[in-house]
Amino acid sequence: MAPPGSTNGDGEQVLVEENLFLRTLILNRPRQLNALSFQMVSKLLELFVAYEDDCNVKLVILKGNGRAFCAGGDVAAVVRDINGGDWRLGAKFFWKEFILNYVMATYSKPQVSILNGIVMGGGAGASMHGRFRIATENSSLGRKKP
Repeated sequence: MAPPGSTNGDGEQVLVEENLFLRTLILNRPRQLNALSFQMVSKLLELFVAYEDDCNVKLVILKGNGRAFCAGGDVAAVVRDINGGDWRLGAKFFWKEFILNYVMATYSKPQVSILNGIVMGGGAGASMHGRFRIATENSSLGRKKP
């Protein structure tokens, strides 16, 4: 069984733009409101760790493609895996997501999250742990009602 959300037919789920000393990471699942998949979390973690030791990277910007920055973790994929009998994939997804949050919270280089559009759950985690956040007139920080 593939990791949660590992394929969706959308191509690259994290786009990278390089401009001199700047790296812009773009969450690229606009139809899913950029919900974090296992593939996205893995790629982001890989990039953040690589950039930490790269003297050619001075600033990292994180943003979303479409009308959402990130609507949270792809919980639907985790539930599908659990219902399919493999709860370990969901545990691995959240383990990796929380490691990513830790790496972002302790990152030595400036990271800017551009919160344009919907921001919920894991999307808040993927942005609030960074050093800087920019809200726009379209930002909508939400939470699930109890």
